[in-house]
Amino acid sequence: MSNSHLLIAGSIAIDTIVTPHERRENVLGGSVTYALVAAHSFCSTSVVGIIGSDFPQKDYNLYRKLAVNLDDLQEAKGQTFRWGGRYNKNWNERDTLFTELGVFADFSPALSNINQNVKTALLANIHPDLQQTVIDQCNAELIVLDTMNLWINTTRLQLDNVLKYVSILLVNKNEAELLTGYSSPEKAGQKLLQYGMEKVVIKLGSHGALLIDKINQIRIGAYPVKNVVDPTGAGDVFAGAFAGVLNSHGTAREALVQASALASICVEGFGVEKILECDRGETAKRVSYLEGTLEL
Repeated sequence: MSNSHLLIAGSIAIDTIVTPHERRENVLGGSVTYALVAAHSFCSTSVVGIIGSDFPQKDYNLYRKLAVNLDDLQEAKGQTFRWGGRYNKNWNERDTLFTELGVFADFSPALSNINQNVKTALLANIHPDLQQTVIDQCNAELIVLDTMNLWINTTRLQLDNVLKYVSILLVNKNEAELLTGYSSPEKAGQKLLQYGMEKVVIKLGSHGALLIDKINQIRIGAYPVKNVVDPTGAGDVFAGAFAGVLNSHGTAREALVQASALASICVEGFGVEKILECDRGETAKRVSYLEGTLEL
């Protein structure tokens, strides 16, 4: 019998972020972190990931506060995964300054009984082999998957195999084109459905997002963010909110709106700080705006 938790599997990191305006070190990051912060207000969550012995206590306390189940959060002796990135002046490109895998290099997800039987699994952005390991242990009714151009370019065969098990795929426009060869999001979405998945969401940046299934296409605009501070993790926030809404019996349309709203909040601060600070009124304002941009 499945339980109602949303399982989130991915990376947990300590980031250094350099923007045109500021430099921040020791920022709590990783795909699990952003997805968890977004999802926890919609449903109960379980976490699959690994941290090192240097993981800050305040960050561990945040995980304990947000996640219902940390049974599969592994703790290993050594350094937590660390990543550094620099954004250019127009925010369109990001250079990786360093990647230090630490304990993440030997990470092998191991699911406890309770997490093998979750209702929904979000396979956040990590190596396809790790995503496959979770799939092999999990009986989730719904599997939502996020990926990135690195895995498409370097591990295409493994990713193709993983996609056969996926219910919903989340990619941006460039990733959709890499996977299919189509620059048109609509054509790329239809091509991706041939893997057997139920739905594809293609994120279009400042042009919103497109959700495609075998019957419908839903397009949503973007919330006009006036002050971008740090775009890191916005895609993971989108994934966490999207999966969280679906896990709590919301529709794909509702998931698209909530995910877009929270992603727009995320980029206005470093790490997850703005989402943690944000009140329901601000979120509701953005949800209302975005509902007005929906095209069914």
